[in-house]
Amino acid sequence: MLSVSNLSVQFGKRILFDDVNTQFTQGNCYGIIGANGSGKSTFLKILSGKMDPTSGHVHLETGKRMSVLSQDHFAFDAYPVLETVMMGNKPLFDLKKELDAIYAKPDFSDADGIKAGDLGEKFDEMGGWTAESDAATMLSSLGIKDDMHYTLMSDLDGKSKVRVLIAQALFGKPDVLIMDEPTNDLDYETISWLENFLANFDNTVIVVSHDRHFLDAVCTHISDIDYSKINHYSGNYTFWYESSQLAAKQRAQQNKKAEDKKKELEEFIRRFSANMAKSKQATSRKKMIDKLNVADIRPSSRRYPAIIFDRDREAGDQILNVEGLTKSLDGDILFKDIDFSLNKGDKVALISRNSRAVTAFYEILNDNDKADSGKFSWGVTTTQSYLPLENSEFFKNAELDLVDWLRQYATTEEEREEVYLRGFLGKMIFSGEEALKKCNVLSGGEKVRCMLSRMMMMRANILMLDEPTNHLDLESIQAINNSLKNFKGTVLLSTHDHEFSQTVANRIIEITPKGVIDRLSTFDDYLRDPKVKELRKKMYS
Repeated sequence: MLSVSNLSVQFGKRILFDDVNTQFTQGNCYGIIGANGSGKSTFLKILSGKMDPTSGHVHLETGKRMSVLSQDHFAFDAYPVLETVMMGNKPLFDLKKELDAIYAKPDFSDADGIKAGDLGEKFDEMGGWTAESDAATMLSSLGIKDDMHYTLMSDLDGKSKVRVLIAQALFGKPDVLIMDEPTNDLDYETISWLENFLANFDNTVIVVSHDRHFLDAVCTHISDIDYSKINHYSGNYTFWYESSQLAAKQRAQQNKKAEDKKKELEEFIRRFSANMAKSKQATSRKKMIDKLNVADIRPSSRRYPAIIFDRDREAGDQILNVEGLTKSLDGDILFKDIDFSLNKGDKVALISRNSRAVTAFYEILNDNDKADSGKFSWGVTTTQSYLPLENSEFFKNAELDLVDWLRQYATTEEEREEVYLRGFLGKMIFSGEEALKKCNVLSGGEKVRCMLSRMMMMRANILMLDEPTNHLDLESIQAINNSLKNFKGTVLLSTHDHEFSQTVANRIIEITPKGVIDRLSTFDDYLRDPKVKELRKKMYS
């Protein structure tokens, strides 16, 4: 359906893609992965015609329609919401405008009537007469209420705009759907709706996402950008990750017999296929488990940071006590009357429908802000380490290189030694000359990795992390996820990464304008609990 032939992309001396030949076939969902800077977004722009390659070409099968999730949140500000969605199917929308123009003519003639009749038949074949109701239904499914459908896009907040643009991309069932980070700024409920929609979408989907749960829920193939090439692997992200790790381990086992290695690979596929049979994909049109095979399993060249959180001391039984904490901002109640106590070893997913509430809560716990009322107290044996949502304050001194930046947080003479500091930075893939980078040239992901180095060096027994996956690539996300699962202390975690919450948290605390919901539960069980659903409605109404 969509093919790429002899594609090369070069910026100056840097070669991003070199003679790439591949195709994307109907009925499959391809998750594009690759390290930061490997060219994922560039590749999508080339597929959609928004950027020209240095050489080669992209071919879309004749008569097929491509739809692309818009990254410009202001492009449709002059249009009403419902009309913006319908613009996603350009041939249908253009035909509608043509029909509207004919019927609006003051001197409507017999010839106009004949032309309108012909166009009307074509419009009917394209589903035009139900287009508005179809668009409205999709908007409602994405949480855009009926009274907003005729509002101008310019009057919507950023999160609502994202939902409308997703509806626009999905509208009219395109033959090829291209989406770059579609889950950004979406809540868990909306992401779940999108996962279910795409898992049952029977055309071609090509998506870039750092949300592993999303990739697992929708992808039949992982398309890995590595060494300037693109290779497709059957299966979802978890299969790709676990199989590549297994293959790398086997490659290191020089003395293990080839026959034993093959048996190990086959057993891995058998176990994975059994688990996949229970997933939502097993009941959809995607039968990826039938295509898994040993030949697909290859080691990856990815570099994973070594994120290891140790503790100087074990905390006692008194961890954190929160009583009646309340906070408002700009007249809005972020949270009210929050009461809970943390237990030793708790790993808490701290959530709210208002992300500002979560950040404000963390800032209060770290004495960077004051509550309107209420109080909190940390146990005397606890030490806290905090990864804030906004880290720019930590990188104000642009003249510092990374070694000297990290040295600011050393507490002993040993920790101030360059060898010691370089060891921490090396774990976060700042090795050699990379460790001498200046703070003013760091990317968002590099700043987060520096902040994680700082946290590791603090050796605290309480970790607080506000959206730790922001700006990170999949390799870093996987590494920090594994580290928090293995951490022996207490964790307070807030993230839009579903897999993070599900695999790390054993307790869910939701802070709302009407109090707190507190459950010992996995994240998935919390979201599915009917009692919790009813309680959440009351808390936010």
